[in-house]
Amino acid sequence: MTLPAIETFVADLPHGIRLSCRACGPQGAPVLVFLHGFPEAAFVWDEVMRSLADRYRCVAPDLRGYGQSSTPPEVEAYRAKYLVQDIAALIDTLGAPIAALVAHDWGGAVAWNLAVQQPQLIERLAIINSPHPGTFLRELQHNPTQQAASAYMNFLCRPDAEALLAENDFARLWPFFTGMNGGAWLTETVKQQYREVWQAGLTGPLNYYRASPMRPPTPDDPAAMKLQFSAEQVTVRVPTLVLWGEADTALPPALVDGLEEFVPVLRLHRVPGATHWVVHEQPGLVSRALSEFVGH
Repeated sequence: MTLPAIETFVADLPHGIRLSCRACGPQGAPVLVFLHGFPEAAFVWDEVMRSLADRYRCVAPDLRGYGQSSTPPEVEAYRAKYLVQDIAALIDTLGAPIAALVAHDWGGAVAWNLAVQQPQLIERLAIINSPHPGTFLRELQHNPTQQAASAYMNFLCRPDAEALLAENDFARLWPFFTGMNGGAWLTETVKQQYREVWQAGLTGPLNYYRASPMRPPTPDDPAAMKLQFSAEQVTVRVPTLVLWGEADTALPPALVDGLEEFVPVLRLHRVPGATHWVVHEQPGLVSRALSEFVGH
């Protein structure tokens, strides 16, 4: 059986940002948009998109700062409002409302915010191991386990983080994948895909961390301790699927406790034994869960 081809195109957005995109599936079919996280890129969705391409038009952009997408130099340019602006504009070009916005890790941070602020753009939201801002803030402020698990975020904010991560063939980046369960999916072919993304530049991806206060406090920076959200700022009204690998050591399962307070129409699918990288580990499970949830 021949797998659907992955197409590439560049979306020129009205506010001057260009997003390099991967896509497959027929034009005119219900649209799914996929957002990646750190330190990834759009290619991580290829297998999931191919498995859904018989029923959906699947589009995955490289987020601002990644790959061949626009990479503004200022840290300020990676604040949430600008990231949301990019994806809202992309969705408009694809014919809003789309059937679902699907997101992992940092892509999920963008997707949660978009779903709160511009719910008219999406019919459904699917989140994979990306904490809701309400539960993440709670855990960062009150749970020492989460503070310790997220301590790496402060390392990524260091001014020399790019140089340190790039040393010795990205020796400090590979453990992000292999440190949880050995990363059996991380073949040499996949590693080369990652190298090409990282060689395009790490400053944009790291600026996501530098621009956000959602990280553990340090003696010099109160970070998350200075934040407070109103209910209106974090309540998601669209139907939402949360798929959660329970062996994620960076984002422990306590982050989905009490999630229904912020997401009234919630379907929570826990995946025992899966890590933060469940999209790589179990793409078939991810595809089936999405197909069942979207249901067009």
